[in-house]
Amino acid sequence: MPLAASTARFLLLSVLLLSSPAVTVVRARVTALIVFGDSTVDAGNNNAVPTAVRSNFPPYGRDFPGGRATGRFCNGRVATDFYSEAFGLRPFVPAYLDPDYGIQDFAVGVCFASAGSGLDVATAGVFQVDYFRDYKARLAEHLGAAEARAVVADAVYAISIGTNDFIENYFALTTARFLEFTVGDYTDFLIGLARSFLVELYGLGARKIGFTGLGAMGCLPIERGRRVMLCIEEYNVVARSFNAKLRAMVDELTGSLPGAQFRVAEVYDFFTGILQNPSSYGFVKAARGCCGTGLYEMGYTCSEWDALTCADANRYVFWDAVHPTERANKIIAEYLMNTTFSHFL
Repeated sequence: MPLAASTARFLLLSVLLLSSPAVTVVRARVTALIVFGDSTVDAGNNNAVPTAVRSNFPPYGRDFPGGRATGRFCNGRVATDFYSEAFGLRPFVPAYLDPDYGIQDFAVGVCFASAGSGLDVATAGVFQVDYFRDYKARLAEHLGAAEARAVVADAVYAISIGTNDFIENYFALTTARFLEFTVGDYTDFLIGLARSFLVELYGLGARKIGFTGLGAMGCLPIERGRRVMLCIEEYNVVARSFNAKLRAMVDELTGSLPGAQFRVAEVYDFFTGILQNPSSYGFVKAARGCCGTGLYEMGYTCSEWDALTCADANRYVFWDAVHPTERANKIIAEYLMNTTFSHFL
């Protein structure tokens, strides 16, 4: 074969191979981001729930687009809003109970989280899975049964829950759980509830689930304020134990459920690093929140001390005595996207 013809044939074959579906790199489709959890990711569901655990008033939301207090326990967006944006969806995830949004909005992202919630029904009796079932029925009516199933199957599910079970329930002595369980047994009890929750979501069609582990809850400003600004290390030991048991349970469950892609979003060490060396991340304050004294204010008490709220929340790790600022949420979200949620792409 003449050299010119041979070269032309080689180039043509190369073009055909490069354009072949067999070698084309295709990113997996993320149809929606579906959120369950507590006040760390509540986008405003508690605005419609009969509870005092709310944040739909100033100074909350002052850095959210439009300066609107949406019900997020933050000066702006929370971590799951940044996940949604990173997946190429919308820049925030609307609350399911927000009347300003409908099923056409929820089809690409929806938040069922409720501030104050826990895995234990004794912590707060809000049943988020019931909202999810209702959502699935509405989605099928909106998109048709087949497309709705596809959305549910290809969605990413973000869960952030568990801290309230310890700091607002067990350790706060607000229920009888501290009489019923040792702290180790209560941790095992919660892991059992988390397992049941994941199995239930799997049965409803969820496949890609990221369950965020607990952070250093003993280093929250509201806890430090009780110990002369020192972290309550006993609480952190419990958080680490919970996380280790959560990892083991998630690994076991993933191996036993066909098609399950369950992962633990490991946040403890990363967030502890921010608290121990805040200047490395551009923060000035890590032991106090931006709102009021920063040691006990949350919700309505934050609003009462609005006049004392800091001018620049970007300098603070915490917005109020419990919840991170928007900037801290963004940094945490970027880390967890890289280490956990990117695996669902």
